Amino acid sequence: MLHTFIAHVDNRPGVLTRVASLFRRLNINIVSLTVGETEREDVSRMTIVCDAPENAAFRVKASLYKLEITRDVDEVGRSEAVIRELCLVKVAAGPNAPHGVHSRTQIFELAQVFRARIVDLAPESVMLEMTGSASKIEGLIQVLRESDYEILEVSRTGRMAMRRGQHSGKVMKALGSKAHQTVFQINDPGELDPMDALPNQFAEHDV
Repeated sequence: MLHTFIAHVDNRPGVLTRVASLFRRLNINIVSLTVGETEREDVSRMTIVCDAPENAAFRVKASLYKLEITRDVDEVGRSEAVIRELCLVKVAAGPNAPHGVHSRTQIFELAQVFRARIVDLAPESVMLEMTGSASKIEGLIQVLRESDYEILEVSRTGRMAMRRGQHSGKVMKALGSKAHQTVFQINDPGELDPMDALPNQFAEHDV
């Protein structure tokens, strides 16, 4: 089962190595991991997708919190967050390609169907850029292969995720904001924030 975690960590050398070592000790495979800047220069945002049993999510969160570099950890599902991935696909296209001189026209048509963009055009290849859910990207790659196109290179970023709607109080606190104190009144530190407790009625839709 795939789990998606969003972790806010200190922006300093060695953090990525410590997180990767933690998953190695837990014997959990990391499917994808993306790291980037946040609203604050001293905080980095990690989106970690791992393959683990359903009951392992709590153990992963507890282990991440034990690292002093961790400020906040949140597990999100498809209905709770917007999840996207960026993919670059380079396809052979030209007189010597399997579909000959018509290969580019057919690739352009496929790009329109999947809402991909042509970002590079060379004498012997075409590069497509696509942003969407993992299943949508895998669908494009599958169609290209089943249509006997030669895929030269594939580069994927892995998942990026962000909760829908307003930040939860825990995330605002991790980023150093005091806004969560006025938005949410929580007496029990272990109690869920109202934003976390409310079910989200929206499912993920591709843009």
